[in-house]
Amino acid sequence: MTYNSNRRNFIKTTAIAGFGALILPNSLFASDEKISKKVRLGFIATGFRGQAHMQEMLKREDVEIVAIADPDKRMLAMAQKLVAKYKKPAPKEFSNGDYDYRNLLKEKNIDAVIISSPWEWHKEQGIDAMRAGKIVGMEVCGAMKLSECWDYVKAYEETKVPIMMLENVCYRRDVMAVLNMARKGMFGELIHGQGGYEHDLRGVLFNDGQSAYNSGVEFGEKGFSEAKWRTNHYVNRNGELYPTHGLGPVAVMFDINRGNRLLRLSSFSSKARGLNKYIVEHPKGGIDHPNAKVNFKQGDIVTTQIQCANGETILLTHDTSLQRPYNLGFRVQGTEGLWQDFGSGEKNEGFIYFEKAMKKSHQWDNTEKWLTEHDHPLWQRYSKEAENSGHGGMDFFVDNTFIECIKRNIEFPLDVYDLATWYAITPLSELSIESNGAVQEIPDFTNGAWKTRKPVFGFDGAF
Repeated sequence: MTYNSNRRNFIKTTAIAGFGALILPNSLFASDEKISKKVRLGFIATGFRGQAHMQEMLKREDVEIVAIADPDKRMLAMAQKLVAKYKKPAPKEFSNGDYDYRNLLKEKNIDAVIISSPWEWHKEQGIDAMRAGKIVGMEVCGAMKLSECWDYVKAYEETKVPIMMLENVCYRRDVMAVLNMARKGMFGELIHGQGGYEHDLRGVLFNDGQSAYNSGVEFGEKGFSEAKWRTNHYVNRNGELYPTHGLGPVAVMFDINRGNRLLRLSSFSSKARGLNKYIVEHPKGGIDHPNAKVNFKQGDIVTTQIQCANGETILLTHDTSLQRPYNLGFRVQGTEGLWQDFGSGEKNEGFIYFEKAMKKSHQWDNTEKWLTEHDHPLWQRYSKEAENSGHGGMDFFVDNTFIECIKRNIEFPLDVYDLATWYAITPLSELSIESNGAVQEIPDFTNGAWKTRKPVFGFDGAF
């Protein structure tokens, strides 16, 4: 197989012992491998998201950052400064153009890579890494084309080199408490879920680098960080561009790809007004600014309804071009209860309702009480370690899972089939919108295996 055991020095650790009656998931690797004490990482892309992952890894003694690749020397310098702050050895740099990451992949002392590049690079870099025998941690987005999703699956099934989707919102504390409650049967039979990406990104999409946020009206060649590339998707595309934050937590609760699957979707888009209005009204913009005349294709609000094999429905919302507070808009509803998210997620905000358990009807109950009482065991165990980690501790959990699964040789809880399925929402939503909301069939990337695959996400010992 392509996976090179001479370059992988990983073995199972004794840490798996003591996980009670849990039936552990399948092995991550195709065969038992001899392992080293540290997971040796390469980073492809060292922008702000890549640096956030680096910071989590620099805190660990079981990880060594060996190499970093990025054509943006400003970001590389920031990454090296971060490494120096933690008094760790400077990683080898690969900065000679867009494709120098391929030379990083040739390094024999790298076990795994974390990819945090612009969306359009994910497929090529991820598959190159898998074919080079490097385990992949992949940042989230949506696919550019549906065929890319099949390319991920094909590369994995040919090489058996695993890839994990780094969807951190699945690890949000309130979300995991609700998952815990759902698995206890407190919501009864699950019927409907909602989620989305509802986040004012105007200061990210237009940024000239003069300040961290809300710093201008430039994008593309004149933009800074995500404004260099992300905004162009809003110019040229119209769909559910960033599905996994909203879909991921609901998909885990609904056992998608593990006893259930997504069948079909239909998407609609509103008109596009928010980004032009922002440019016109910004002090650095105005009605005569060239960017005020840009025709943004991406609608301000995109909604996508999905049907599941077991009869549930899911509603996704993409809302990033208008003024609003941050909220992912989660809703989990079953025959016995209902939870609705309201807020940033860093506190137990929102609404909860259990008619029988509350012994009252038609009024919400104390969300804090319920979510605290049913705090997920992983958060109970690791809450101290997650303190001061990014996104309210979520970054600790997703990065810890990536490393621990490698060390313990257990399968990733968010694997290539989840990545392909969740990424597929974007191109299918684009096709649906282009076709006036026409229903699009969602492929079964597991080729029927969803019927027998068992849920593993969030179980104690399986992360």
